[in-house]
Amino acid sequence: MPIEIYLFPVILLGGLFVASIRILREYVRGVIFTLGRFTGVKGPGFIIVIPGIQNMVRVDLRVQVMDVPSQDVISRDNVSVKVNAVVYFRVIDPERAIIQVEDYRMATSQLAQTTLRSVLGQHELDEMLAEREKLNNDVRQILDNQTDAWGIKVANVEIKHVDLDESMIRAIARQAEAERARRAKVIHAEGEQQAAEKLMLAARKLAEQPQAMQLRFLETLTEVAGDRASTIVFPLPMDLIEPLLGKRRDAE
Repeated sequence: MPIEIYLFPVILLGGLFVASIRILREYVRGVIFTLGRFTGVKGPGFIIVIPGIQNMVRVDLRVQVMDVPSQDVISRDNVSVKVNAVVYFRVIDPERAIIQVEDYRMATSQLAQTTLRSVLGQHELDEMLAEREKLNNDVRQILDNQTDAWGIKVANVEIKHVDLDESMIRAIARQAEAERARRAKVIHAEGEQQAAEKLMLAARKLAEQPQAMQLRFLETLTEVAGDRASTIVFPLPMDLIEPLLGKRRDAE
């Protein structure tokens, strides 16, 4: 019997064996289907996949970065803005990521877009600009809860830009200028109030001591006398000359 008859099956089996060899890296898992049925998750390292009978779908377990396209959002105070973000997620259950959803990356992207519009639409523009960390956390929690059924873990969500049109930027600038003017007036009014209170206390102290009032009057005369550019006439307080008049009457 010719040797070729024995060689052919050996070569065929050898070829099938070589074709069935798969080597998966540490961060890759293989979801195995046997005749269309799920039969397990294999990897990493050396695995066997029988050609024609078994099929393998590779799943990357590393953290994946996905840009969320710019979304038109209308805030609670009716301001139209464009917002984009980035989502960090990873697959924690390869079986559910392949069986429960057709394309887990596309599904996560679409869900991130709708969630971003929904969450930001519940807040005013000032909150979008000032409370970025809180909004990131709110979007992440909602995404994480929704994608848990797909075996996806959303690690972080970062809102990158909140873009306004030119007219809204000018309006915000006018609002900020008005706010600064208001604060300046309030500070000035508070200063005037404090000064008035201090002057009232000083007047009370001076009223308790008439001599102090006289000394203050003389001090004011000294200060004004230093200015020779003008002539100022002050009425002479009777409190200053009354003691002298009294002595004169006593002498008479």
